[in-house]
Amino acid sequence: MNWLPPAGAALAVFAGAGWWLRRRYLTVTVDGPSMLPAYRPGERLLVRRATSGAALRPGQVVVVGGQPGWVVKRVAAVPGDPVPGDVAPALRGDQSTRVPAGRLVLLGDNPGQSYDSRQLGYFRTDRLLGVVLRRMPLGRPGPPVPNPAPPTGRQAAAA
Repeated sequence: MNWLPPAGAALAVFAGAGWWLRRRYLTVTVDGPSMLPAYRPGERLLVRRATSGAALRPGQVVVVGGQPGWVVKRVAAVPGDPVPGDVAPALRGDQSTRVPAGRLVLLGDNPGQSYDSRQLGYFRTDRLLGVVLRRMPLGRPGPPVPNPAPPTGRQAAAA
């Protein structure tokens, strides 16, 4: 039985493949200098969406829900790893020496321009959107960004 003509079958295959790709992968655009020199503002990144059993490891770059929206950061420690020393001040009173379950330590590559675990403490694993796989070849990098002094006061809250 021929239910669909060949063109209809091809269209159904392409639609199914498109649906699968959109559920598995997405692109994000870097906004801000926190990941310099690895990623520049304006670059587009291919991200594999996280699954419930996603195994992360230090060094991977991830996209996670932050304040106020999605942020691109590098994994510094995963649950069970020792808490990095430069993050301890942000944990105020948490005396544990290991990263607790359901939490991540995330850092930007440009410490002077990054709002990350050094200021916010742990990020929740349930806020993980995905893992960066690579730069998109068609992404156009933004203009060079100077490295000004770290933000203070209200500027730091907006970073």
